[in-house]
Amino acid sequence: MGSEELATNLFRISQTEARLRKDNIQGEGNANETHYNIGKNIREVIAKNGGTMPECLPTPKKSLKELEKERKYQDKLINLY
Repeated sequence: MGSEELATNLFRISQTEARLRKDNIQGEGNANETHYNIGKNIREVIAKNGGTMPECLPTPKKSLKELEKERKYQDKLINLY
């Protein structure tokens, strides 16, 4: 996940969380509906502003696990010398 998609997801999550608290929304169904509506609104804003929709963002070349594995290997090599 790239930084643009991560930022969008964090914004969506934080806005949903705030709405759930502010409106004292109870129940899984109501929470899911709120989450869906906020996500829909955010997608509308992205489209209106000419942004790139999350599904159209480029995927990172390597997964986080691959990057972590490489980092550990590099750390091992550095510690050997």
